[in-house]
Amino acid sequence: MSASDRPPLLVERDGPIAILTMNLPERRNALSVLMRAAFADALEELEGDRTVRAAVVTGAAGVFSSGGDLTGMEVDGLDAARERMRRTHRMVRLMVHSRLPLIAAVEGWCVGAGLSILCACDHAVAAGDALFRAPFARVGLIPDLGLLHTLPRRVGFGRAREMLLFGETLDARRAHEIGLVDRLCAPGEALAEAKRRALALAELAPLSLALTKAALAEGLDQALAQERELQAALFMTADHAEGKRAFLEKRAPVFRGN
Repeated sequence: MSASDRPPLLVERDGPIAILTMNLPERRNALSVLMRAAFADALEELEGDRTVRAAVVTGAAGVFSSGGDLTGMEVDGLDAARERMRRTHRMVRLMVHSRLPLIAAVEGWCVGAGLSILCACDHAVAAGDALFRAPFARVGLIPDLGLLHTLPRRVGFGRAREMLLFGETLDARRAHEIGLVDRLCAPGEALAEAKRRALALAELAPLSLALTKAALAEGLDQALAQERELQAALFMTADHAEGKRAFLEKRAPVFRGN
């Protein structure tokens, strides 16, 4: 099967849990527009299936996600940029507001929008050699997919500020130490451990879990509304265009603040 024929998201069932696998291994599971749409559609379907009690989110081929797909970030004007953010926010809202507990199973790199996916989950398991980074400023953008809301609630505002401003790489030990991930496991074992954790949640009262998630999600919609306007504006800047060019040309960007 060619890359163009491969589904960008795999959905499997294992008893009462579902496994959602980001499936663009040749792009290190970059979050393409098609993947985001498939993710939202899958969550919508699972939400209505009462035989599903929890879900695991992971990436194919030993990588969680390399982040947003820069090759698909061409937008024609501010309205198009705002519409792009609106479509993406459908996925984020479904994750955070879902009745289902979501568990991230992280192997390899978890970068940018991939980190946003992790933080939109309710629990995170990571391999001991996983790596984490939020380099949004390297491409002239703000953290998105709800990360400005979800990351401080995981690691605190001080550590979130450091991660988001500097964009430095964290190893799995440090990520666990600050609460970015909840459990560490041996390399190659993240999915198996995440499934065990999901099965434990599947045995608990589903309404209790759903209402707990609803209470913890307070403030997300306001954060996404602000993110939509700010990120859409940044899509139009020369600095963002320079950040994309530099990334694709594998060089350091030169930003001029415009």
